Amino acid sequence: QVQLVESGGGLVQAGGSLRLSCVISGNIFSINALGWYRQAPGKQRELVAAMSVGDNTRYADSVKGRFTISRDNAKNTVYLQMNGLKPEDTAVYYCNTGDFWRVVGGTFNYWGQGTQVTVSS
Repeated sequence: QVQLVESGGGLVQAGGSLRLSCVISGNIFSINALGWYRQAPGKQRELVAAMSVGDNTRYADSVKGRFTISRDNAKNTVYLQMNGLKPEDTAVYYCNTGDFWRVVGGTFNYWGQGTQVTVSS
């Protein structure tokens, strides 16, 4: 069974940066796509960034140019570098893994505990 452990969230002022990490175990990390998602209070979970096995990336329009997804196959870890944070980025952030289109669709029935990101104005 896949295990997902997100970390790196916190409280930051607008304009600041954070780097989120997610350690994934229980699957063959290097041959699966990866995704970061977020869920703000009262809103549905949404895809923030996705990375294919071939390192092609896709970003939500709201984070393009500010967020960067990357992976370290040796550490079974996916990262989300977040720069230029805005109050509207406040949410719980989650990661997940699977085939690329499943990652893009976010159609999973298991999630980790997530990590809270709060951006103050």
